[in-house]
Amino acid sequence: MGTLLERGDLQRYRDYLILLARLQCDPRWQHRMDPSDLAQQTLLKAHENFAQFRGASEAELLAWLRRILTNHLVDAVRKFQREGQDAQRIQAAVESTSLRLEGLLQSKGPSPSEQLLHEERLLELASALQQLPDDQRQALEWHYLKEESVKDIAEWMSRSPASVSGLLRRGLKQLRDELKMGSDAL
Repeated sequence: MGTLLERGDLQRYRDYLILLARLQCDPRWQHRMDPSDLAQQTLLKAHENFAQFRGASEAELLAWLRRILTNHLVDAVRKFQREGQDAQRIQAAVESTSLRLEGLLQSKGPSPSEQLLHEERLLELASALQQLPDDQRQALEWHYLKEESVKDIAEWMSRSPASVSGLLRRGLKQLRDELKMGSDAL
């Protein structure tokens, strides 16, 4: 990415934003509120307002993008639910999901180069999740990022717990393979 963040680099955050949006969208609204559309709206708004971005690091850019996404989520939820949603609750949910996603990578060092590598891996993880079959991706996201039990996931997916466990095993294996291939290509 270099030392200077540029407006043209925003597209590389698409999969990350889709993942965060998908994890916040109530399944009842998925047919009316597409996570991909929310991510695209976020990137468009960021592109239009890039001159207002005052940060200097990728971490600050990710935080700025999460705020824009949160605003879009709040607006979308208000359209679907008359009493509206508390913007702070949605912001907390987006931040919490982001922290769990980052926790999967378990970055240890605070040095700038280690932080940059961590942020790169975060984007790779979001992209690799996007490559998984929908049922595996959904099971992994619900279990590891929404912290739902296998039993609850099985119920929501109309599957047996053993089937969901299989999805989790296969999904983790494929996710590891995707991430390994991504790091080998560098």
